[in-house]
Amino acid sequence: MNTHQIVYLVFGIVLSIALVFDLGLLSKKNKTITIKQALIQTMFWVGLALAFFVFLWIEGPALAADNIDAAVSVHQLPIEFLSAYLMEWSLSIDNIFVFILIFNAFSVKEKYYPRVLLLGILMAIAFRVIFITLGVALVAKFSWLLYLFGAFLVYTGYTMFKADEDEQFNPQDSKIYKFLKSFLPLVNHDGEGKYMIRENGKPFYTTLFVVVILLAAIDLVFALDSIPAVMGISKDPLIIYTSNIFAVLGLRSLFFLLRGAVTKFDYLQQGIAIVLVFIGVKMLGEHWLNQWMGKSSQVALSLGVIVVCIAGSILYSMVMNKKGTPADIQDDSIK
Repeated sequence: MNTHQIVYLVFGIVLSIALVFDLGLLSKKNKTITIKQALIQTMFWVGLALAFFVFLWIEGPALAADNIDAAVSVHQLPIEFLSAYLMEWSLSIDNIFVFILIFNAFSVKEKYYPRVLLLGILMAIAFRVIFITLGVALVAKFSWLLYLFGAFLVYTGYTMFKADEDEQFNPQDSKIYKFLKSFLPLVNHDGEGKYMIRENGKPFYTTLFVVVILLAAIDLVFALDSIPAVMGISKDPLIIYTSNIFAVLGLRSLFFLLRGAVTKFDYLQQGIAIVLVFIGVKMLGEHWLNQWMGKSSQVALSLGVIVVCIAGSILYSMVMNKKGTPADIQDDSIK
């Protein structure tokens, strides 16, 4: 068993224990999660990701020795993990705003939030694993796809930067919801916490079932941006899988922590857009970039850009809100 396989094994064991502890023991059925609990759980998942980063750092020499790319430096993979995790974590904040819209659109009671989010996120992880596996296999066979991903990220970042804030996603107008309505018998209530009920002997699916499907599907849509972005940071499947899963698992606690404040980050979207454009340009120019900058320096540069853009956009949003920039319009739109 090589070091990569050992790391996968450790990751699986730690993650299983963490899931039982956080999602099982700390999450009681139909109980609302307070800000304090959300903060503790968010710190738990972020701390676990950082502990995994330290573990990768310690195992850095062995991981580099296992890698078929001789140019991989001792601590390149750990830094790639941290960069990819921060990228995914910042993109997940964008997810939260859409999640809020979905819950409000279907009038989900707050006591059902934790359980619905849990199922939606676990489904999202399963979809992401499939998506990542497919993406890694395709890139390994057709390396030119990375240039296509790079162009896609540049386009996505540009459109995100220029997006009109007044254009708001309506879950009930989405193609996913219309598709569900076309072949499933749905009812317009939550069935007192059930996902499926029976009326006159026939099965009907409740709004909670619809919300779970929408959460997983919307996360997969976001993955169309985030996974190519992570591939622009690292091509190692270990880094792509672990950074994605850690970020998605922390999404539920982050939702409860930030749901009241996420709409205050008016300029976060622009910060994320700049990062996506940067990574896209980096992927397109990788051949030339490799001629005058080493891989380790490229990874460090990516990490620096991600931290500066995300932290800068959040701080700038807070400063502008304190100065009285009218961000409350967005708050009213989700009530």
